[in-house]
Amino acid sequence: MAEAGDEGTASVEASGFSDLSDSELVEFLDLEEAKESAVSLSKPGPSSELPGKDDKPVSLQNWKRGLDVLSPMERFHLKYLYVTDLCTQNWCELQMVYGKELPGSLTPEKAAVLDTGASIHLAKELELHDLVTVPIATKEDAWAVKFLNILSMIPALQSEGRVREFPVFGEVEGIFLVGVIDELHYTSKGELELAELKTRRRPVLPLPAQKKKDYFQVSLYKYIFDAMVQGKVTPASLIHHTKLCLDKPLGPSVLRHARQGGVSVKSLGDLMELVFLSLTLSDLPAIDTLKLEYIHQETATILGTETVAFEEKEVKSKVQHYVAYWMGHRDPQGVDVEEAWKCRTCDYVDICEWRRGSGVLSSSWEPKAKKVK
Repeated sequence: MAEAGDEGTASVEASGFSDLSDSELVEFLDLEEAKESAVSLSKPGPSSELPGKDDKPVSLQNWKRGLDVLSPMERFHLKYLYVTDLCTQNWCELQMVYGKELPGSLTPEKAAVLDTGASIHLAKELELHDLVTVPIATKEDAWAVKFLNILSMIPALQSEGRVREFPVFGEVEGIFLVGVIDELHYTSKGELELAELKTRRRPVLPLPAQKKKDYFQVSLYKYIFDAMVQGKVTPASLIHHTKLCLDKPLGPSVLRHARQGGVSVKSLGDLMELVFLSLTLSDLPAIDTLKLEYIHQETATILGTETVAFEEKEVKSKVQHYVAYWMGHRDPQGVDVEEAWKCRTCDYVDICEWRRGSGVLSSSWEPKAKKVK
């Protein structure tokens, strides 16, 4: 097993970017959500100065004061969050906020890391089943595809013992969360195991701070999945948060795909009822074990595997803390002094108010080179 990297020499991977689930990032391409985000008032552009009255520049700080009356959920026009939103908060909450307020393009290095990781995940998925492209026109169509995937995966998981890219959703501490579990399968002991694949640009295991984020991610997946199969996720909650129109007819491509899978429905409401019934009547158990597997992108070498202990109280406590920001009950927070090394690879280090002294770090703080022992 390779030894962990040095915190003093943080790379692009140490920014937390490369450890986001590649399959989860695909979820950010949801058609309707992308359109709504594009017109959001919360996206001023790549500059820290914004045009005000008479085209005079307004500082980011003054611009943000004008939005204080809105919660982040309202400001970013969000109906629900992705699991990776909370995982990014686990790495650095302020970095996540800057990413939404000042979105920019990916650097070539980060884009390459993401593309390679996505390709590896796709290859793994194709080992189990073929992929079919279903054109969608509405958010109801998009959710219908998620539901159809669940309907096909429940019997597949029960009979074949392994599925990939299982959609999960549910209300957690007042916020609706959506995500995609990398893999579910039964072990030789008959236990249901969640396996999350993490690809690494360099052939080393992640730092403890990165592992902590990964532990939280798979634990949150288990929390949501267990609630789904135990009947704790309700159609009323889903409709309330997503504002889906159950009576809206589904697109022809979606209906054709449903018929090919042996499902006869006309609207999202029909399909939703079938999904919730299948989940609650299935004999799928709660997830028994959580496993993380780290592999090197270039060589596909397994760097190490870890079994994660599920601590429900700790998961709920973290979610409550992160949700408090989204509800507007507290300001975003930066990293602690002990983890200030993360700032070295952050895209927003030059404008970070937390680092400049408004948070735990003083304005005179500067990264120092690691001392040679």
